[in-house]
Amino acid sequence: MPRKLLVPYKPVFPRFRAPRALHDSLAMNAARSGYRVFSANSTAACTELARRITERLGAELGKSVVYQETNGETRVEIKESVRGQDIFIIQTIPRDVNTAVMELLIMAYALKTSCARNIIGVIPYFPYSKQSKMRKRGSIVCKLLASMLAKAGLTHIITMDLHQKEIQGFFSFPVDNLRASPFLLQYIQEEIPDYRNAVIVAKSPDAAKRAQSYAERLRLGLAVIHGEAQCTEQDMDDGRHSPPMVKNATVHPGLELPLMMAKEKPPITVVGDVGGRIAIIVDDIIDDVESFVAAAEILKERGAYKIFVMATHGLLSADAPRLIEESSIDEVVVTNTVPHEVQKLQCPKIKTVDISLILSEAIRRIHNGESMAYLFRNITVDD
Repeated sequence: MPRKLLVPYKPVFPRFRAPRALHDSLAMNAARSGYRVFSANSTAACTELARRITERLGAELGKSVVYQETNGETRVEIKESVRGQDIFIIQTIPRDVNTAVMELLIMAYALKTSCARNIIGVIPYFPYSKQSKMRKRGSIVCKLLASMLAKAGLTHIITMDLHQKEIQGFFSFPVDNLRASPFLLQYIQEEIPDYRNAVIVAKSPDAAKRAQSYAERLRLGLAVIHGEAQCTEQDMDDGRHSPPMVKNATVHPGLELPLMMAKEKPPITVVGDVGGRIAIIVDDIIDDVESFVAAAEILKERGAYKIFVMATHGLLSADAPRLIEESSIDEVVVTNTVPHEVQKLQCPKIKTVDISLILSEAIRRIHNGESMAYLFRNITVDD
């Protein structure tokens, strides 16, 4: 009986072919850039800034819904997949600051739970930045907000002209503090006729470093307003008395501390010549405009024939538009870090400079892992 040859058994499986819809889906995912830009604000101004940024990037604005329910609670719904992508959240801060903060926190947390790879907040004006120092028995609210953002899921922040540069130390993740000064300097050179006859003015000694930076770059003179009418953050009374002051309290003879002398400011003076010149007042925030209006009156009395105010963040709260319209100020120039369309309708003197270019370039560089040094050219520590 002949012996049969044993041939190894090779199972034959049918060749799997993915359906056309799956091929199209994979091709679409491969073609995606790997990042998405969302608008975290329900206001039209934030959506407009996000639209400008996405147009410069050649991307589409992410699909999401942000709204307030009838009971005042904020609800955020992400309408597309963000798994494994870099997500950039554009958030401007309107007058309702607390609602904007909650919108940002809830959207960041929604993206975190949707498995986004990195969540980067693009917050041109960082709220509560003026509350970055201890006052009396208060709190450093800015540090609290930094901790809340980290807890919500943010891994990076892009902001602009922080009120105090030390705020960067409050965060447990990277912070890119961009500068708006190149855009404002360009506006001075292109939109102010005869700007060579101008002088840069600091409305208080606190703003002298910023004013000096502008003056050196434009090769112009510098003036500083100093005197009793100025009330700066450094002059605020700390007021922490622990324990409370008690009359006739017994003090150990060896523990008597020298009494701090009270400050006495001299009469208002303008250090620098502004007669027959264009005065350009520079600062980082313009909110309550009384100090700017008072400075403009002083400069008019000293002979300045035109007065401009340049600031990065135009909060312009309360009656600011009316006060500016009735004052000696000829023009107020701010960037679109903060929505101020209503204020512009009330006061034609308010002009806007678009800074979406530098924000879009920062987004592109962060996503591609490129150096940010190009955006900080010729910028010193004091700028």
